Amino acid sequence: MLTGKQKRYLRGIGHGLNPVVTVGKAEVSDALLRETSEALEAHELIKVKILENCLLDRSDVAQILAVGCEAEVAQILGRTILLYRAASEPKLELPKQTTDKVKGQKRIVKSEERRVKVKE
Repeated sequence: MLTGKQKRYLRGIGHGLNPVVTVGKAEVSDALLRETSEALEAHELIKVKILENCLLDRSDVAQILAVGCEAEVAQILGRTILLYRAASEPKLELPKQTTDKVKGQKRIVKSEERRVKVKE
């Protein structure tokens, strides 16, 4: 599961990418799933374009592709989907996850520091 920070990072990288896979009138087939999986293995992060003649909803297409290719949806924007799956030899290094416990402690410390500064 991607965190918000990781999704923002992937969206930044994905902005300049061109669509690699196109979903059209035939919608999502086994061949399309294979093609998408191969593209994810080669690139890790890909754009998928949904043509107007596709009858499925864009969120349905994203969910079917993500489940079928064991990938994560980084973004759905208009008729474009950004998919991510770590390759066997990763090329992209995602930002590290921070635990909520550490964040909570930092907030407490900061609020205590503010109280001390206000009292002085």
